[in-house]
Amino acid sequence: MNTSLRKFFGLAVCAFGLFAAQAAVAQNAIDSFDVNQQGGKIIIRLGFKEALAGAPGSFTIARPARIAFDFPATANALGRSSQVIGEGDLRSVNLVQVRDRTRVVFNLRNMMRYDAKVEGRSLLVTLTPSAATASRFAEGRPDVVHALKDIGFRRGRLGEGRIMVDLSDASTGIDIRRQGQQIIVDFLKASIADKLRKRLDVVDFGTPVQIINTFPQGDNVRMVIEPRGLWEHNAYQTDTQFVLEVKAVAFDPNKLVQGTREGYKGEKLSLNFQNIEVRSVLNVIADFTDLNIITSDSVQGSLTLRLKDVPWDQALDIILQTRGLDMRKNGNVVWIAPRDELATKEKITLESQQQINELEAVRTESFQLNYAKAADVVRLISDEKQKLLSKRGSAVVDARTNQMFVQDVSSRLDEVRKLVARLDVPVRQVLIEARIVEANDNFAKSLGVRLGFVDSAIHKVLGGSLTNTQFVTAPTLGTLPTQGSTLNLANTNVNLPAQGVTGNNGTFAISLFNGAQTRFINLEITALENDGKGKIISNPRVLTTNNVEALIEQGTEIPYQTVSNTGTQTSFRKASLSLKVKPQITPDGNVIMSLDVNKDAPDLSTATSAGIAISTKHVKTEVLVENGGTVVIGGIYTQTTADATTKIPFFGDLPGIGVLFRNNLRQDAKTELLVFITPRIVQDQFGQR
Repeated sequence: MNTSLRKFFGLAVCAFGLFAAQAAVAQNAIDSFDVNQQGGKIIIRLGFKEALAGAPGSFTIARPARIAFDFPATANALGRSSQVIGEGDLRSVNLVQVRDRTRVVFNLRNMMRYDAKVEGRSLLVTLTPSAATASRFAEGRPDVVHALKDIGFRRGRLGEGRIMVDLSDASTGIDIRRQGQQIIVDFLKASIADKLRKRLDVVDFGTPVQIINTFPQGDNVRMVIEPRGLWEHNAYQTDTQFVLEVKAVAFDPNKLVQGTREGYKGEKLSLNFQNIEVRSVLNVIADFTDLNIITSDSVQGSLTLRLKDVPWDQALDIILQTRGLDMRKNGNVVWIAPRDELATKEKITLESQQQINELEAVRTESFQLNYAKAADVVRLISDEKQKLLSKRGSAVVDARTNQMFVQDVSSRLDEVRKLVARLDVPVRQVLIEARIVEANDNFAKSLGVRLGFVDSAIHKVLGGSLTNTQFVTAPTLGTLPTQGSTLNLANTNVNLPAQGVTGNNGTFAISLFNGAQTRFINLEITALENDGKGKIISNPRVLTTNNVEALIEQGTEIPYQTVSNTGTQTSFRKASLSLKVKPQITPDGNVIMSLDVNKDAPDLSTATSAGIAISTKHVKTEVLVENGGTVVIGGIYTQTTADATTKIPFFGDLPGIGVLFRNNLRQDAKTELLVFITPRIVQDQFGQR
């Protein structure tokens, strides 16, 4: 299914397998279908479970020829989604159900007029042959006030102009017709707000559409669309949005009928001749198409043919193939002759042109280049594989003035002039911005104790000093520690202070002693909690032209020594922040980039006599990014957690008092690295083309 057909069905993905679930939501259903032909008319009868309240909304499409009816709150109870008809110009019928809504589509060979009316529980649709090229969407309900709510314009991906009209309701009547080089769209029985009554100039969008003029026309609203060049249009409607697309058609001088549709596109005709001369048949086609046909004297013979409703360009092609003929088209004149005769004449023409070029006098022309280098252009036009100059042509360069001097025949100089006009243009520039974000989140907590016991009686029994033992030296008997003094806890029975965390420990100390001051219990609790967050953002930027590699770098060079047979030598290693990029601007305005981002830094914490280690962060890739968009090209996330407990066996496991015999340490460190890239195409004063 092509793009226009998908749009025609309202971009609905039809799931016929869900009919049973959808039928429960729908209030009505199509349960019968009948087609018969009476004279030149085709009568279609659609039967419903319940009578319709009124004529359904409908619309048409001219290319391809289709008529569609929409039935809200209606299911498809026929048990099939399509049926081949083959009655007159009615080829087939499709029934498309989406949720509780059903669309009936009549596929036609040629556009036909239609009329729909409700008879009891049936809808009677009458199709009548018509030569009109207008497309009629809905007839419009007289009991509903129609209005245009908004008008928009957009350029499609293939360069087509897309006019979008938001309607107040889906039953608004719409008539479309082509009038000369204009498209006339009438919204029947509709109104328009004053802010929408204006003339839109959309030339800057670069589509075939130039002007859109919308204004009231009696009881209707008329929209006049003015395209340019060769074009074709297509219209479709989805709910309350009406869309008309105008697409450019490339001119092909070899085609008899211009257009983008495949196959034959001429108006249909019928031919029935017995033993008629070929020249006479060609005259008949010329009279039918108003085409100027010149027939060679060597075209002879007769043929018998019977063609019915065949496009005239196909009929002409059949006649030419049957008699071994060919044609050449020049404007609105067609020359018909045997294939060998045409080939011989073209060969003679080309040989004559070649001889003229070999004998024609050469001229010298100078080209002043403003943006391109003259040496590069000369190398291009003088390339032996695809040489633009003739055998007698030559080109030289004056590097001082950036001029190019070309000597050749006039026809080749014209080609060189066209090439220089396309190449000597300012090159577009791209600003590339990189953001390297390093985030750190550290948390550590440590809790420990020191516990000591002193007994002066034991001291007397043991004798000597306790200074070098694991006990705290007792103070002099009869004296108390003064307020603000520090207890000597250098030697303790239990020595498990808080550690492993950078910073100053918080300390809480207490001493217990008896009345005689002979026994002392010294307790010190140390605790430390460290919570830190940091972020480092590096933001290198560089501006370069299209397809030219750029480098920006900042950092230090670290020296290191190497020993060899020639002695000790000092070398340097870079530790820098660098961005190397080569951008390429695509025709649709996006940017392809080959990127090499480096973030190195010396790690002083690991410095040794052998040298200093370098911490590296490096990403190399190729990405496609829209102009002004941001993409993350790389990221590294690391997390380190640690829980450690140091304790005295047995005592550290005792409930309650066990905390006096152990040390607890908890650490959690997170590090995240992200690299963002944003390209922006620079629009400068030169007016890039």
